[in-house]
Amino acid sequence: MTIQVATTWCERLQAYYYLCRFDKPIGTELVFWPTMWALWIASAGVPQVKILIPMVLGVIFMRAAGCAINDFADRKVDGHVARTKQRPLAAGIIQPVEAIIVFILLVFASAALLFFLPIETFYWSFGALFLAFIYPFMKRYTHLPQVFLGAAFSWSIPMAYTAVGVTPDLTCWLLYFANLAWTVAYDTQYAITDREYDLKIGVKSTAILFGRFDVQIIFSLQILSLILLGLAFIREELLLWGGLALLIVAADFVYQTWKIRQRDPQICFWVFQHNRWVGLLIWLGIAVSYGIN
Repeated sequence: MTIQVATTWCERLQAYYYLCRFDKPIGTELVFWPTMWALWIASAGVPQVKILIPMVLGVIFMRAAGCAINDFADRKVDGHVARTKQRPLAAGIIQPVEAIIVFILLVFASAALLFFLPIETFYWSFGALFLAFIYPFMKRYTHLPQVFLGAAFSWSIPMAYTAVGVTPDLTCWLLYFANLAWTVAYDTQYAITDREYDLKIGVKSTAILFGRFDVQIIFSLQILSLILLGLAFIREELLLWGGLALLIVAADFVYQTWKIRQRDPQICFWVFQHNRWVGLLIWLGIAVSYGIN
């Protein structure tokens, strides 16, 4: 049972800040860049500011909401993991009901942004809410929570298309599944850092499922992601500069594979964070392609 720690309002607000991971923007970045891929392609390289701002704020709010509900779901196990035992819920600084309230407020803040976007985006937002809510609980029932995270992190891609007024097409779904494969890859890197603890407390993950083939499967998923992105770039005639970006990313994936070969938890966590540059590089390839054309 969580013990309530006496706190001031200032300390409480700080706890909400940490609950939402505003101090660790890596998760937001990993959702942000694929959203930009889709927004740039759907708008032919010229996204409108009135669409760009709500989409960016939506990424920030929904990622924060996902962190709040994740910590609620993990409140009984985070205290047993060295990396997470100081999180506000695990440490008893705030109570579970407060995490739920924060989640609801952030969802309402995200919903308010939908008034500035087409009605089709509103319909698609229910999928984002559903995935954000169920993902944290999947690690109790399946070894594939990373797949659910990938589905959640990728849902902003079809939403970006509808925000621009474009029906999600084959390119959209190539981007979606490319990002899903990439997400499973980097979140498995992340899961390797906690594998020892997860095995002890009975939490499931792809890192446990893949076992001694984890590094090889991660690399295979990364290559699959590049292939799907390449097909999307071919369809949109972005292969020159987009292809150059993918070649640089491919070299980076080889580097990542070499770095995690010993499965050192700290190195795996560093490599996971390194993926922020992957998303940026791919977006640069897309943006430069449209800028030159």
